[in-house]
Amino acid sequence: MLTVGLTGSIAVGKSYVCGIMRELGLPVLDADVTAREVVAPGTPGLAAVVQAFGAEILREDGEMDRSKVASIVFRDAEKLRTLNSIIHPLVFKAQDAWLREQKVSDPNGVAVVDAALMIESGGYKRFDKLVVVWCDPDIQLQRLMTRNGFDEETAKMRITSQMPQDEKKRFADYLIDTSQGFEDTRRQVVDLTTRLRETASN
Repeated sequence: MLTVGLTGSIAVGKSYVCGIMRELGLPVLDADVTAREVVAPGTPGLAAVVQAFGAEILREDGEMDRSKVASIVFRDAEKLRTLNSIIHPLVFKAQDAWLREQKVSDPNGVAVVDAALMIESGGYKRFDKLVVVWCDPDIQLQRLMTRNGFDEETAKMRITSQMPQDEKKRFADYLIDTSQGFEDTRRQVVDLTTRLRETASN
């Protein structure tokens, strides 16, 4: 089975790319979903986060308040490292279990794991191929402001807190450029899916 990591910076269109891959029949695991599951109420992951950051990061219903945690770690690199050191190993473990299931169900297939911090965490090394989704920086800024309702300063802060897009692209086996909109992106994803299936079956 061909294991594929898919990554890209905030607001570059990763979700759209993953949606097309699913439409085309590829199994895609969203690392954001996994990251929520490993810190669900009652999990060792959530207990570890509370120990590190205090009970004030919990909502009244016992769930982790993701926006509160984000506001803490985006301003403090050391706290971000602490959070990642708790969550990344748990996410890797869950991803690896999912990949084993995919291999059993389709030994000659393709399985895709989508994760924003795949390069930064070193997680990309576990995959056969790496796809990096990117777009023009001005378009990325506008998309983030529109999508999240951020002002320009907040949007730029979120973008600069991540690894630069050009640096991510250097790690890629395949690139998807979403700058030209939905139809052009769809064409690239269809072509890429065909190539990945060919690689998996050889």
